[in-house]
Order: sequence, then structure tokens, then C-alpha cells
Amino acid sequence: MTLQTLTPVNCASLIQPGCSLLQLDDEVLLFGQKGWPKRACPTGVFGVRIKGSDLKLRPITFSNDSCYLPPLRCPAVCRLDPYDDLPESYLIHGGRTPNNEISSSLYLLTMDSRGCNRKLTLRCKEKELVGEVPEARYGHSLSIIQSRGKMACVLFGGRSYMPAGERTTESWNSVIDCPPQVFLFDLEFGCSSAHTLPDLCDGQSFHVSIARKDCVYFLGGHSITSDSRPPRLFRLRVELLQGSPLISCETLDTGLSVSSAIVTRTGPTHSYIILGGYQSDSQKRMECTTVILDEKGIHFEPLEAPNWTPDIIHSRTWFGGSAGEGSVLLAVPTEGRPSQPDVHYFYQVTFKSEGDGVKEDDGTQGCSQESTDYDNSTPLEDSEELYFGREPHELQDGSDDEEDTYNEEDEEDVSQTGYWIKCCLGCQLDPNTWEPYYSTELHRPAMIFCSRGEEGHWVHAQCMELSETLLLKLSQGSRKYFCLDHGGLPYQEMTPPRQVMSLKRTPMKVKSRKNPPTINMSPAKKSFFKRLFE
Repeated sequence: MTLQTLTPVNCASLIQPGCSLLQLDDEVLLFGQKGWPKRACPTGVFGVRIKGSDLKLRPITFSNDSCYLPPLRCPAVCRLDPYDDLPESYLIHGGRTPNNEISSSLYLLTMDSRGCNRKLTLRCKEKELVGEVPEARYGHSLSIIQSRGKMACVLFGGRSYMPAGERTTESWNSVIDCPPQVFLFDLEFGCSSAHTLPDLCDGQSFHVSIARKDCVYFLGGHSITSDSRPPRLFRLRVELLQGSPLISCETLDTGLSVSSAIVTRTGPTHSYIILGGYQSDSQKRMECTTVILDEKGIHFEPLEAPNWTPDIIHSRTWFGGSAGEGSVLLAVPTEGRPSQPDVHYFYQVTFKSEGDGVKEDDGTQGCSQESTDYDNSTPLEDSEELYFGREPHELQDGSDDEEDTYNEEDEEDVSQTGYWIKCCLGCQLDPNTWEPYYSTELHRPAMIFCSRGEEGHWVHAQCMELSETLLLKLSQGSRKYFCLDHGGLPYQEMTPPRQVMSLKRTPMKVKSRKNPPTINMSPAKKSFFKRLFE
């Protein structure tokens, strides 16, 4: 195995904790960017290319009939291999939005087409679930099982907010483990059913789930109730009978004490490698383990770990995802080093596969618990950071799709202007420490140009109490955000100068004065009147 240092090319800010790495049509995709996508990539999905030591991203487009796919962090992601003339695809359930809202939707992501220049187009459809639908959650797992010629999805674990009746001001954003129920999805009709098993008596989040035929193995995980990572290993067997399914659960002795681990598949058989994750709140798991699934069950074999760099060894957190068969993309925070312009160090860990070597950009396993998200959490408290993760800055991809590459230098340099600073009087938002209010803002607050005041000024969108729908409407047309009175103005970086209309001073019309009447008199009459008044 090898550990290679990667240099991100204008994409370091995109790869953040909570994102996911997917593999479709021999291409690795980054999903779940940090903030609202910019105009170069309105979908927020990027193709990952590693050339030499450079890490590059390029935007991926969606078909016109696709639904909107929000930038989900820490969702349950499951790969569906091609079957019954259906293409390879991914199921995406739950996750957290940049607004810290938890989703309960289920999306199906497939490849739509390949252009003549190998340009990839994706299609996303939301699948409606009926019956006993699972509550919104994140940090859970979604696996595919096959039994008696049928196929179903198994959902388990995860975290969610406290019930509405129990939430207070102090605990409004507090999360709890979801009840240890197993949900089965029928992909054809969207039917969902919930099942309670006596062996699963404790909540489990950020675990590893690996499936083979009619069995799903749940490995490790973190429990908020006990604040522990016990070496648990459950084998769930599902028989899809004609009527109700038959589900049985067995607790196995062998297991690993790990949460938020990264899993990558090696070779065509059910062989996987587990690396990364945490053994406790203050200890990362530095070992690697090979996991093999066969007819007899599950087997663990220790694997020599790469020669970790000092930055990896001494870091408090790390995260990553499977970047293809036998390949892992790993990131370590720079942890406030002023000499480092990037937020993270990036590495590629490559393992030898069972065949002729590593096949890059090939399919990955059906495991969804690769990551977690350490925002607003204590160090290594299951830090929700392993996946690969709403806001694009990217990319040049060399020769192909040159016209579709993205370079963040093409965007406006807001750091050198007052665009993000000017706001209305009494604004309580701090651009450096604010909490995102809209899904359209995560990297920085959204600004609206408001006509109130003498010259007009930039105002934080939240201060104007705008709805999310209205904010999206104002952001259309490749513009910055404007209030309704200035929706048609061209883009202006700074507060525009006041447009003073010159007044036309029309002189007042003076009423014409008539001259006093004159009396024409003869000299004799003048003499008569003169003598009369004297």
C-alpha cells in the first residue's frame, strides 16, 4: 500500500467533513458540498480526478427532468449494482443540510448520458415512501439485500433531533440516537415497514454496514446514551417471503470498537478494507483491517497500516471516503496553522487489489457509514466527519471538458471589498462567527441590496426576514441577491453610488401685468381739469 500527498487545485474549500464520495460509470463523484453552489455548478456534484499529485474537481450536470438534490451531509448512501437491465445507481437517504435541518427524503441517483467528449450527465429522482416511514436522521446506514429473487433496502441506526415536545431553548439542537429499529424498503412500490428485534436494544450511529446476499453486518458504532464504542457486531438475516419478511438478528463475538470508519472494496469478491475512524473520544484508530464475507460468515484479518505522516498521527480529527476500488481519499485538518493556505491536508491511500492491481474509479461497497461531521461537536465525539464533505470552487480538468472546468479565481474577490460587511444599523450578524440561516448560505451570509436609506445599502438577507423561496427567486439570473426594488440592476460589488436625478428647474410663469390705462385728452381738456382740481 502507498500513502501519497495530494495538492488540491482550487477545490480545497469544497471537500469538507460530511461530504460523500460516489462511483458511477468508472468516475468518482463528490456529493454534498459545503454551501449553496455557485453558478458554475448549480448541482453541487463534482467529478474527482487525481492526476499525479494534483487533486482536481470538475462540475457535473444533471438532466432537465431531475429533481433538486440538496447538499446533504452524513446521509446514508448505498450503491445498487446493475440488475434486470437497470443501470448502476445510488440510493441517498436522510442527512443534514447546511441549515442543520435533518432530511427524511430518499433519492435515486443514476447516470443519464455520456456526451461525445465523455461529459457525464446525472439524473436524480426522489422516491416516495409509504407505510411505516423512518423519521428524519443522519449518521445511519442503508444496505441492499437479495433473497428469493427479490431485493430490498435495510435501514438502521442514525441520529435525530429530540422530539418536539421535549425540546427546549437550551436543548433545541440536541440530538439523540434513533430507536434501534430496522426498516425495510421495497424499491419497486416504495413500501416501508419497521421491525423491532430484541438483540438490537441500543441506538447505534456512524457504524459500518456491509451486506452480502440476504445478510447485513453492523460493525462498531457510537452510542450517545452510553457514550461508548463497544466492539459490537450484529448479523441481520432477511428472508423476503411471499407475505411478511422474516428477520432474525444474531450477536457475534468478533467485532471492532470503531466509529466513523472508511470502507473500500478490493477486488471483485466481497473483500473490504476498513481504516480510519475513532476508538474513543480522544483516540483515532490507526490500524487497518481486511474484512471478508463468504458463505461461512465474516472474517477479520489485520493489515499493515501505511506509514502515517506526523500530521496524520498528531491530528485530532480526520475524514475521508472511498475513491474507487482499493483507493481512499483522506483529509486531515491543518488545525489553524497560519503558514498553510489550505484548510486540510489531502492524501491518497492505495491498497493492492486481489487481481492485477488497483482499479481506480471502480465500484465501491454497499456501506454507507464512512463518515461523520465534526462541526459544533467535541473533539472526536464520533465527530461525524467521515464521508466526503453545499458550495463550489473548482476546477480545471486538463484536456477533456475544458469549457466546463471551474476556477474560483473567476469568481469575484469578496475579501477585498466591503460587500460582506455593509449592513443595516443594528445588525446582529457577525460574518466571522454567524450561524447559517438559509440553505443558500454556509460559506458567508447572503446579502441583499436594499433601497431603504438615502443611498441604498447591502443588508444581510436574514435581517430583511426573507423567505427561502424569495431568496432563491432573487438569486436567479446569475446575479447577486437584490431586493425586489433592485431586482433588475446589474451586478455591483460595492454599494452603488446614489443615482441623483437632476431636477429640471422650470421658471415660474409671471402673470403679465397690464399697464395703467392712458386717456387721450386734448390740450383744452387738460387745461380744464387742471383748473378744476386746483
